[in-house]
Amino acid sequence: MLSYRILIIMRIAIFGKQYHTSYREVLQELFNTLVGLQCDICIEQDFVDMLLTDSLLELPAMSHITSDDFNADMALSIGGDGTFLHTATCIGNKGIPILGINTGRLGFLADLSGNEVGRSLQEILKGQYQVEERTLLQVEADGIDALWPYALNEVALLKQDSASMISIRTAINDDYFNTYQADGLVIATPTGSTAYALSAGGPILVPQAANWVLAPVAPHSFTVRPLVVNDDVTISLQVSCRTGKFMLSCDGRSVQLPAGTAITLRKAAFTIKVVKGNDHTFSKTLRNKLMWGVDKRD
Repeated sequence: MLSYRILIIMRIAIFGKQYHTSYREVLQELFNTLVGLQCDICIEQDFVDMLLTDSLLELPAMSHITSDDFNADMALSIGGDGTFLHTATCIGNKGIPILGINTGRLGFLADLSGNEVGRSLQEILKGQYQVEERTLLQVEADGIDALWPYALNEVALLKQDSASMISIRTAINDDYFNTYQADGLVIATPTGSTAYALSAGGPILVPQAANWVLAPVAPHSFTVRPLVVNDDVTISLQVSCRTGKFMLSCDGRSVQLPAGTAITLRKAAFTIKVVKGNDHTFSKTLRNKLMWGVDKRD
């Protein structure tokens, strides 16, 4: 009696913002692993152009991603957390889970290190992984047409080209809350609570928390502290300043807006799916990335 093995070919989309020969071995092992698992590979065109500059890197057979008209079973983000945020903008609301492979520095989102690529990638592509759904902030405002209006990490309102502070009138569910006199205001998701908001003195939230963090940047009043609110609220913001303009940033993508622009923030209708190995825990991430629990006396 003949037996047949059904082979399911996974389509893998790969994204990157920069390439350096220092992680040639990591990428080569990644490509070899994907080829060995008979994956269908597609790579972002700009990243392909960077890879082609390295004559010693053996590229696999692939198709190129040149627009948002693509699909895949999983996306691989090659770089640091900035690259992961870039990948998230490319994925948008497609629902494709993203695995971050860290060739950068800290890497809260891209936390699979280069020396784990071979073994861990094989396990993950064979189904040994978990998916964490991360919420996003959606931004509504006039003048942001060229900006992807979603943030996986944070939305920031910041002063621009001036030593003077800006005033940020803030209402929550149409109830006036506070006018921040500060260099800026960061509104962060749980994912972004370990990014800009943390440097502004905000708390760390677990990724599954149903909250946002409002963290002022260098506030004029010492009594104005970071605040945690539910993520089902609507946050209304309006900036006034001497220069007549300010910066609105979504995960580092920024646009200059005139003072007085009405800005509305709410939870997006879709999530970004983040792939983690089965042995991943947030506690382990904090210990590894922030050195929690490490006693230098040991």
